[in-house]
Amino acid sequence: MQPINWGILGPGKIAHKFVKGLQTIADAKVYSVGSRSSDHASQFAREYGLEKAFGSYLELAKDPGTDIIYVATPHPFHYENTLMCLENDKAVLCEKPFTINSRQLRHLVEAARSNKVFLMEALWSRFLPSINKVLEIRDTGMLGTVRFIQADFGFKGEYNPLNRLFNPALGGGALLDIGIYPVFLALVLLGKPNGIKAVSRFSTTGVDESTSMIFTYKDWAIANLSCTFMVDTPIQADIIFEKGRIRMHPKWFTPTSLTLVKEDKTEEIIQFEEKGNGYQYEAIECMRCLRAGLKESPMMSLDFSLDLMEVLDWIRKECGLVYPGYD
Repeated sequence: MQPINWGILGPGKIAHKFVKGLQTIADAKVYSVGSRSSDHASQFAREYGLEKAFGSYLELAKDPGTDIIYVATPHPFHYENTLMCLENDKAVLCEKPFTINSRQLRHLVEAARSNKVFLMEALWSRFLPSINKVLEIRDTGMLGTVRFIQADFGFKGEYNPLNRLFNPALGGGALLDIGIYPVFLALVLLGKPNGIKAVSRFSTTGVDESTSMIFTYKDWAIANLSCTFMVDTPIQADIIFEKGRIRMHPKWFTPTSLTLVKEDKTEEIIQFEEKGNGYQYEAIECMRCLRAGLKESPMMSLDFSLDLMEVLDWIRKECGLVYPGYD
């Protein structure tokens, strides 16, 4: 099978993880890289044996040999970087969060659909075997309907006002960086909530150090979600059904194991074969879509990403979290 040539836009920390995942896929080729620095691009290309290194993002977007581009820049730059790629007819896998707000994302979706170019959000957890197993169990109805979700993601971050995590100019804060994971879990299992209550504790830079959220639904289901940079939390998810529950073991948003507790209290531990670092699954889905001629992934549709970003906007409004220049 003809390999699909991947381009990397922004050779930072997350790009290294993604490329390591790509290297486990036989028909994926890490082909090109674009950076604002020619030196950084060349260094990245040497490290991974890439054929092409560009000292600008635009050169990468215009390269005829690159089939799809992984956008790995910080949050606030996703919109402009992705739009540039789409306008040059390049398929895009954009790192989460897709954009800073839903207004930006709606524009990207319109651009992708009007130009008939593939676009998908790189929320890697959606494609993990553990998440797919949870959805499979839900869809069988063996445990009834989901009634309650509790999920957290927290770690103790070293405070530095210039660091990406605490810098509002770089889209810092716990919600967009790690809170997106528990929000995603509630959305994929229960859909958009009917009500949201949320509260944040803010750092001196104005971003949220901690955010807690409660989602309510018409069928009386509730999701209790949290994220924080202040302390280490269990990073565990519990999904409570009418007739049993699933525990997603720490760190639940990464490749992990599950415990299924049935109505009779019997327990089953479900293990998954470890393959790569987990980032390969989202790439495999992109490549499947490209070969099938699809412009969106049915697993991670653009409408789902729009719902996710609209919920994140809703939470920020509840908390009073504002990104100057973007809201």
